Order: sequence, then C-alpha cells, then structure tokens
Amino acid sequence: MAELLCVQTVEQLREQISAVRKRGLRIGCVPTMGALHAGHLSLVEAAKRETDFVIVTVFVNPTQFGPNEDFTRYPRPLEKDVNLCRQAGVDLVFHPEVETVYPAGSATYVEVPGLSAVLEGVYRPTHFRGVTTIVLKLFNMVLPDVAFFGAKDFQQQLLIRHMVHDLNVPVEIRTCPTLREPDGLAMSSRNVYLSPDERQTALALSRALKRACEESAAGRSLAEVRHSMQQFLAQQPGVKLDYATIVDATTLREIDEPVPQMVALIAARVGTTRLIDNMLIPPA
Repeated sequence: MAELLCVQTVEQLREQISAVRKRGLRIGCVPTMGALHAGHLSLVEAAKRETDFVIVTVFVNPTQFGPNEDFTRYPRPLEKDVNLCRQAGVDLVFHPEVETVYPAGSATYVEVPGLSAVLEGVYRPTHFRGVTTIVLKLFNMVLPDVAFFGAKDFQQQLLIRHMVHDLNVPVEIRTCPTLREPDGLAMSSRNVYLSPDERQTALALSRALKRACEESAAGRSLAEVRHSMQQFLAQQPGVKLDYATIVDATTLREIDEPVPQMVALIAARVGTTRLIDNMLIPPA
C-alpha cells in the first residue's frame, strides 16, 4: 500500500495532482468536514472502485454554519480521521486552514436560487450558499474527475449537481446510498452529540420514513402519507419536528400526486441536536 499523503496548502496539493495527471490517472474526491464514520468510508470505497487516485478533503467550513449553530464544537478528530483514511486506502488527505480557503478579503459566494430556499433553506437560510461555495472552491483546488457525496444530505447533492451543470464544472457527481446503523439510524457525524436516551429517540426519524414507504406501497395517497409521518413524529417525546414531507426528487417541489422519482425527507431536533434523514419512495 502506498504511503498516505497529507497536505495543507494548495501548492502542495497541486504538485501532487500534477504528478498524478502525468501518470494518466483519474482522480476521485470525497469532500468531508471530518469526524469520519462508516458512511464516509463507503464513499471512499466507491471512489476507489471508480477512480485511480482518491483524495479526501477534511475541512470544517465556517460559511455553512449559521449564527448559534455548532461550528465551534463540531468534532475535529483529525488524527483519527487520517488513520481511518490510511486504513481505507486513501491516497491523499487535504486539510487546509481556513485562511487558505478564505483568504483575507474573500467576498465571492456561489448560490443556486430556488432549490436552496426550500426545506433546509427555510431553517438555515445561509447554509447552502456556504455549501456550494466551499464545494466549488474544493473542486477548483482538487480538480477531480469524479466527486462522491452521500444521499443522506439529499438536498445538498441535488444543489451540487445543479451548480456543476449550470457552471460547466468538469466533474462527475456520484451520490452513494445512506449508510445506517443496524437499528436504522442514519450515520452522521452529529450523532456523537446524542445521549444514549436521545439516540433511541432519534430512531423515530428512520421509522417514520420506513412507514411512509410502506404506506405509499399499500396505496395511501401522498397527502395521507405526509400527514401520517408528521403525526407520528409529533407524538414522539423528545422530537421537535422542523419538517416531514414528500417531494419530487428532481425539483424538491412538494407533491400530492405520484411522480417517477419521489423522496420523503425529515428534519428534526432531538435534544439540542438537529438531524436530517430521507428515503426514496418507490413508484407504485
């Protein structure tokens, strides 16, 4: 196994990329904020299958956190993350400083209007502006052929697809399935915030989504399924619901009639931790 490279500056990164390109290798990129778990590592495995040289970026991006969110306490176990990358066969970890990514005087942002204003955009108005900006910056620094994202952040991956299309960014976007714990909880770096009791409470999200898929398959209308999700979650002690809905998976428009691609999405607080989850609803 080749030695894992860890670099912090764009100059170091570009030097390595230049050497990789001279060898004619395809570059895969897995953008992360660190605190890696099995879900992230599944993206690495997908990148290893599809590309020749895998880069994981580790950067807790300040511009996607709103006021009073968890930027300062977001977990940053860099040494553990690097070891996990080494064990997973990653070729290079890029973990830049904030000053590298956002030089003094930085004032340019990238936005995807419309898609960024619904669902998560209602509750976190500046979040997706920060996400699309950092992802484009990372693409410009890493210059990957393919980039890998998880389906758990469904709205995020759709926004990134639109940004790449609209701005003619020469990178393919792969969306990989959500990884779950054996009891159904979607894997997330924020799960570490949950107490044991809160973790049990958090299972209500995946259970509500599973019920939605089952009820849809049984022939209930989407309006009935949506109401059933909301009612189920409202009855769960310790769950504070932001939204539970069913949308067109290609437009994020809330729907009452079936379309070829549908997704049920939930966002809720369990204790002080805000969690999101989703499941695709198979067409009847």
